[in-house]
Amino acid sequence: MTNLRNPALRSVADQSEAERGGPGSILSRQSRDHAELDELMRAYDRATSAQERGRLVAEVAERALRHAFAEETVLFPAYRRFLAGEDDELTRHIEGDHQAVNDALVRLQRADPASADYDAVVRATFEVIRHDAHDEEDDLLPRLQQAVSARRLRAIGAAWEAQRRTSPTRPHPRVPREPPGNVLAGIPLAVSDRVKDGVDHALPVGSTRRRLAPLVLLALAAGIVVARRRAG
Repeated sequence: MTNLRNPALRSVADQSEAERGGPGSILSRQSRDHAELDELMRAYDRATSAQERGRLVAEVAERALRHAFAEETVLFPAYRRFLAGEDDELTRHIEGDHQAVNDALVRLQRADPASADYDAVVRATFEVIRHDAHDEEDDLLPRLQQAVSARRLRAIGAAWEAQRRTSPTRPHPRVPREPPGNVLAGIPLAVSDRVKDGVDHALPVGSTRRRLAPLVLLALAAGIVVARRRAG
């Protein structure tokens, strides 16, 4: 694929794994993650129920947020370090898109997948995610590839993957988009997100169990009060 902004750059999407620096290279890791995200978004198009669409959006959200956080804490700082003489408009633009996706996911996080405006917000969010993937594979990653060795690309890839695995899994509107603020904020948020993920797994949003949970907790609390009064 020809890069219209810089014809000398060859898109990562058109390169073999060996050309990218191997499976552990940041180019290969990013490309695989983009492909898996795209498949989840295509699965949303094929979904036949609101519950399935909600599940797929939650999965896209978790993967996209981890992907973006790892970019902002590992990939973009590496890009700025090794291409220090270049205009940094590209990473700033992608960070702005990340914020837009984050804000949309905040709206979707507790929204009912059966609501009238849910699908429109989801599709607009998916469009931004796909746009970012093209910016990265057609422009940012090829530029980095020209500036560093394959060994360095693999080192960046390993650091990116380690960060991706421990990143927050939920949207947080006030988290800084650049180090060191995002790194410091990300540690406690990642822990709290996993606790909330466990609750959502047991009680999916929009499910009967989720709707009944407050009533169950209220009944349990009332039972405890009655038991204490009797004991007293």
